[in-house]
Amino acid sequence: MNPVTQSLQADRLLLQALQEDIPVEDVTTNAVLPEATRGQADLLCKQDGILAGMDVFRRVFELLDASAQVTAFFADGDSVHKGDRLAVVCGDLRAILSGERTALNYLQRMSGIATYTRAVADLLRGSRTRLLDTRKTTPNMRLFEKYAVRVGGACSHRVNLSDGVLLKDNHISAAGGVRQAVQRARAYAPFVRKIEVEVENLEMVRQALEAGADIIMLDNMTPTEMREAVRLIHGRALTECSGNITKETVGQILDIGVDYVSSGALTHSAPILDLSLKNLHETA
Repeated sequence: MNPVTQSLQADRLLLQALQEDIPVEDVTTNAVLPEATRGQADLLCKQDGILAGMDVFRRVFELLDASAQVTAFFADGDSVHKGDRLAVVCGDLRAILSGERTALNYLQRMSGIATYTRAVADLLRGSRTRLLDTRKTTPNMRLFEKYAVRVGGACSHRVNLSDGVLLKDNHISAAGGVRQAVQRARAYAPFVRKIEVEVENLEMVRQALEAGADIIMLDNMTPTEMREAVRLIHGRALTECSGNITKETVGQILDIGVDYVSSGALTHSAPILDLSLKNLHETA
């Protein structure tokens, strides 16, 4: 089983999603099928893209029917195309009907993120810059969305606020300046933590360098400003650029030489990949 479905959080989140859709009963399915009936349905691809979330899709049906089986013909990370038969779902038809929307919601969302991420990552191929996601995720979907980003070929920046130190503009204001914020972070955080500082201009770049920041995030700077910032930093800290980075704009930073680029669009703006469950029928 994929690590995402081995998480202590995964089943709880999947059950919450099912309970949202089936608070008491699936009245339509129970009316049509009053008794357990074995059957199957096909998972069909209606759009080209990158698949992500097959184990999550499978687990939704297993939580409704312990005997449910999903036979997948493609794996996470595979390119899929319109018309492909991706999998067959077998089990109690009542569980297939009741779990269909929840299972598809996860698979379509995760595959859409993987597809969009792959497109952005491909644009960076051949450069020194690595692609990162952000915490701009759908509430209660971060575990699944960040997994989809990795399937698409990017890396995770921070999973959550416990995962690393990132001093943003409001933290710097609260501390009274870049130097003070870095000093407090050094004193508080374990020594194994890197200190990242978000800067908005070249003067803040200088302050972050003097304070000994490990990573300097160039936020919403122009390509010209970023180029000068990279020259000033000159390898004394890792560099990251951020701010409205999309598939359409990422090409502007290709030759600047930053180490990382982070993009909230990977998770907050990726359209779903169109998939459907069809050909449902009873089996012997």
